Amino acid sequence: MDPKPVDPDVDLHVPAQRRELTHHHLSVLGVIAAGGGLGALARHGLAQALPTAPRGFPWHTLIANVAGCLLIGVLMVVITEVITAHRLVRPFLGVGVLGGFTTFSTYASEIRALLAPGTVALAFLYLAGTLVAALLAVVAGMAGTRALVGGR
Repeated sequence: MDPKPVDPDVDLHVPAQRRELTHHHLSVLGVIAAGGGLGALARHGLAQALPTAPRGFPWHTLIANVAGCLLIGVLMVVITEVITAHRLVRPFLGVGVLGGFTTFSTYASEIRALLAPGTVALAFLYLAGTLVAALLAVVAGMAGTRALVGGR
């Protein structure tokens, strides 16, 4: 098995790069699909545990997005600085599981739904709060992981 990482920037006009895509394509798509299904199931479970009332604050989406961002920070440090991971770990966990768990499209839809009389302030709080919390979560995940493993 070829230990080269998967490169998403394949130039299809270069024959050698085209061969790289066909060599790895199905295994990468398979692990992304499997991981995405698991992540979406986890998000669905969270949504069932924390349902949102009409015009209420969507806690489950905020939690999923912030937790997913924290975990992507942890994952990136672990697989780039701590261990030599199999080439399918990043697509499975990062793109698949965490991509399926986080839901920025639902976040955008919920902001739009909150842009109604009586909840406009809540919409803007949710808009800004999620972005700030998600970015801080990535940084915290990276910094915390590096502190735990004694990295930079």
